[in-house]
This record gives sequence, C-alpha cells and structure tokens, in this order.
Amino acid sequence: MDIQRLKQLLSREENEKMDFKAQLKLTTEGEKKELVKDVTAIANSRGGRGYIIFGVEDKTKRIIGIDAGNSLEERIQQIIYHRTDPPVPVSLDLVKIKNKTVAVLTIFKSKHAPHQMLQTGAFYVRRGSTTDFARRAELASMMQENGLMTLETVIVKQATLEDLEMDRVNLFFKSINVYTDQSQTLLLEAFGFIGQKNEGEYCPTIGGLLLFGKNPQFYLPQCYLKIINEDKIDIISGNILSMMDQAISKVKTIINDDSYPFAAFEEALANALVHRDYMDLSRGVLINITSKAIEIINPGSLTQSRKVCLNIRECQPERRNAWLYQRLITIDERRRFIKSGIGMERIRKSFEGIGTVKFINLGKQNSFKIILPR
Repeated sequence: MDIQRLKQLLSREENEKMDFKAQLKLTTEGEKKELVKDVTAIANSRGGRGYIIFGVEDKTKRIIGIDAGNSLEERIQQIIYHRTDPPVPVSLDLVKIKNKTVAVLTIFKSKHAPHQMLQTGAFYVRRGSTTDFARRAELASMMQENGLMTLETVIVKQATLEDLEMDRVNLFFKSINVYTDQSQTLLLEAFGFIGQKNEGEYCPTIGGLLLFGKNPQFYLPQCYLKIINEDKIDIISGNILSMMDQAISKVKTIINDDSYPFAAFEEALANALVHRDYMDLSRGVLINITSKAIEIINPGSLTQSRKVCLNIRECQPERRNAWLYQRLITIDERRRFIKSGIGMERIRKSFEGIGTVKFINLGKQNSFKIILPR
C-alpha cells in the first residue's frame, strides 16, 4: 500500500466494501466490538477485498490522521482472530500523507463466509455505507455459495423432524434476529439443521440433533457423557446443552463445595463437548471424579501435535467443529461456550491455591485430557 494506491481509495465513496473512519480507538470493549462488527460486515458482503481507512472524515475526506502507537497491526490481528469465527483475514498498512499517518485496514475476500461476531453471535453485512444484521436470505446465500457442507450437515435418515425441540430452534433464530413469517423448512435447511431425504421429505442433520435433538443418542450412539465417581457410574445423554446442564448439576452435588471453581470446570466441560471428535463413534466424553482430582477426557486430540504434552503453557488449537461452535455460542443463554482469551491459562489461574491443572494431549489415543485438582 503506497500513497498512490491510497489516493485511489480516497477517491471512492463509501459503499459495501469501503468505509472511512475519523478515529481508530481500541481501548474499550465497545470500541473493539465496533471494529469487529465493521470487519465482519465487509467480509460478508459481496465483492472482492474491502477497506476501512482510519484517520479520514467519512463525508469531507479531510485527512485527520491517527496516532498509530506501537504494535497496532498485531493488536488488530489479535482482536479479529479471537472475536470472529471463522477468523477474517486482514492486514494493516500505515501510510504518510500530508504529514499525517493514515491506517488502511484491508479485509481480504473470504471463501469462508458467513463470518460471525463471537461476542454477540450475530452476522452482519453492509447495505451501502451502513452495517446491518444479515437477513435470512443473505445468510442462506452465503452458505450455499461457500459450500458449507460439514459432518454436522449430514442428514440422519432414520430421524424425523419430530425429533427436534422446535422451541430451542425458534430461540436460536430470534437471538440472531432472523424471523420467519411462513414455513421454517427453507430456513432450517439453509442453516444445516435439516436436509432432504427424498423430494419434499426432510430429516434432521447430525448438527441439528446435537443442538436441538430430544434424544440424539438414539441415532448418534457417541452422543453421551459418562461420570465415574468411585464405584458409581452415571450415563448422561441428550443434546449438548442438556448434557451440560445435567452434568454440572451432578458434579456440583458430588463435590458439594461452594468454594470450588465450578466456572472453570464448566468451561473445560464445554470445550470437551463442542470440540470433541464426533467421528469417533466408540465413546463419549468421560468425567472421572476421584478424591484428588476431576478428569475430563474427550475423543479428539489437538491437531497441532501428536505428542503427549503436559502443562501446556501456550496453545491456540485449531477449532474442531466450527459449525457447531458458531451456533452453540448463540443458543446457550448462560454463555458457557463464549469465552474470550486463551481458556487454558484462565482455567489454570482459577485453581491457583488449590493445585496444578494439567492439559494432556494424547495423540495416539486421539484423546485430550484435562486434570482439575481438588
């Protein structure tokens, strides 16, 4: 990005792929959310790469300039990476013009739209020079254009629409400001919750059952959670949110200690349920409770390494089951699946004064284990 290219961009008017901002502030949570909202909206809008130019008045094009400070691009990259799913590819250039510094944020054309803002669970697009919620037809179009077919969108032919809790489905659509005035079939299919078995005959998908199924274990035998406490074994089944609720209640009863950091336990369990390997049909998630620790073991090792890793300090694993995760952070009213920052370090700090938290990646066993001390 040089001054000639910048002048070309400045000659344009604001539109779906161009936005001018007088200031660039990333101090408050609101300012960070506003940045992410604008970036996802441009990434989700049709066309090639887009731009946000900071330090220029949007109507007059007067050059104001910004105080770039140190590590500005790194800060923006971290904000976008941790707050969008899938992460939006961006780059930042600082250009001197009229003795002032202008920041040009390039939002590259994405093949992975729609991009979601994690903090709100919402999808945004640009309408002219305005950022707005994506409508159902726009979301459906983005999904179709980008071929979002994953394990979760494979239909379960033995199941019927009666196997879905439609109240939960309706809450999901309401939470992302998508409303229907007639049949929901088209919208359910566009989001991957159902698919056509035959002409006009629909069945739930794997993802639909995991999110909204009444008894998904009837069709997905791996969809269960086992709790072992000494010589007692409890098998918990249901959709993911139902299993979360049941397991948390059960473990709290067993531990019976209000001072125990259950919020960290909930986060560890949420990660196990959403990021487990659902291709492994032989087992579910295991919670093993002893007098010294709580172990959470889920099928699916971290994808970066096939080694056994104890006490992982720095780790940003690839997101397995991104389709499932995007929807869970929206439908979970208790916000257990939407945590910012690196969860491993947060969980570790929650147990300071109690003992050492261990994260163990078992590549050969295709398992990931978290040991929480008691």
